[in-house]
Amino acid sequence: MRRPGPRGRVVSAAPSATAARGAWSNTRLLLLFMVVNFADKAVLGLAGPDIMRDLGLGREEFGTAQSAFFALFSLSAVGVSLLTRRVRTTVLLLAMALLWSVAQLPMLWTAAGFGTLVATRVLLGAAEGPSAPVAVHHLYGWFPQRDRTLPTAVLMVGAAAGVAVAAPVLSAVIAWWGWRWSFGLVGLAGIGWAAVWVRRGGQGPLAPALPGRDAEAATKAAAVTEAADTAGPALRRILRSPTVLAAVLGCFAAYWHMSSQLTWVPDYLRTDLGWNGTLAGAAVAAGALANGAALLGHGLWERRSARRTDRVPRLPSGAGAGLLMLVAAGAVAVFAVAEPLWARLPMLVGPMALSAVMMTVAQTACGRIVPAGRRGPVLGLVVGVASLGGVLSPVLLGRVIDAAPTAAAGYERAWLLTAALLAVSGACAAVFLRPERDARRLGVAADTAPAPGVHVA
Repeated sequence: MRRPGPRGRVVSAAPSATAARGAWSNTRLLLLFMVVNFADKAVLGLAGPDIMRDLGLGREEFGTAQSAFFALFSLSAVGVSLLTRRVRTTVLLLAMALLWSVAQLPMLWTAAGFGTLVATRVLLGAAEGPSAPVAVHHLYGWFPQRDRTLPTAVLMVGAAAGVAVAAPVLSAVIAWWGWRWSFGLVGLAGIGWAAVWVRRGGQGPLAPALPGRDAEAATKAAAVTEAADTAGPALRRILRSPTVLAAVLGCFAAYWHMSSQLTWVPDYLRTDLGWNGTLAGAAVAAGALANGAALLGHGLWERRSARRTDRVPRLPSGAGAGLLMLVAAGAVAVFAVAEPLWARLPMLVGPMALSAVMMTVAQTACGRIVPAGRRGPVLGLVVGVASLGGVLSPVLLGRVIDAAPTAAAGYERAWLLTAALLAVSGACAAVFLRPERDARRLGVAADTAPAPGVHVA
């Protein structure tokens, strides 16, 4: 039996387990999407020493090439996220994957030099900028508010898994076939993901209706959703709320930390500590696995807490994420100044990873205080502004390192600067990131689950 669905799609009666399988099938596909996404980001840092040697680049020039990735990242994140009100997220995700894959392939040409590297990184950043907010918006079309933390964490685990998988695999590719083939491999992986997405990706039952396209088939539920979006709080009130401001600052610091690690940890381990590429890749992979464990563990904890019925008071998610960032800040400081190597490395594969939790918490928190029809643009704005941390980190830290009397002194200053930023943003999140409080103040109700037995056809 088929009937019009709540978002202008045809749906049919089916066991709720079928809808759950669709939700988690899309989550797994987007996990792979993020794996490829972050493998793309990691390739430049892993190949950095070889690229600097072959192309005759200094650290500041190399940092410029890394920052080129973020040149259009923020603008693209905002612009494409605005399109989520007009274009299906399934289409946007496919287009991004194809574009970023094509952007990697020119580096296979032996004549491609520094100019080509910068140009392709700009194109890659433009394609990848909207990936996280659009993927999160797509997932939230499948999960109601109380169940979103875990799938969001799984999505962000893809970032850690991308680095963890990329580090040993791409290090081996660089050693065997040269650094150019590391770009080619991640480009081909993106094309492969796009082929699977065409067959398996789907829109969720909680996705907001699209004007014009869904108007004729939309049911009363869609009309209620549109009215709620129109009557909801003004966009400027949402963007000025303490939750959004704290989320932006926290994500800025998390992007800064992530970008600094992707860019400079491989070079630090190889040039300052004298490690070879294989060992450096293994250490980067271990740090990424720690990031993934932190994200997944936090997501499971939040889901368990959200479903508890004993009303035991617990720490607000914003306060918890802020405290975790403070722990990460302390770990980065230890990594910077501890003399024995055995005291530094546990920081890299342990508490330094806790800053990644802010990426999950910030997006879930912002999604809570925004009506569904405006969620895509707001998430895009948050990521667009926060990702400036990724723009500034490679260049500024590269200058700090080059300006120091020795590389070791430069890296110490760079890590301490990163630790200070994490500490400030963590303190702000602990105090001001309160999505439930701001949702009540703004009058935004939580999304509800789809009716039992409804399945997207």
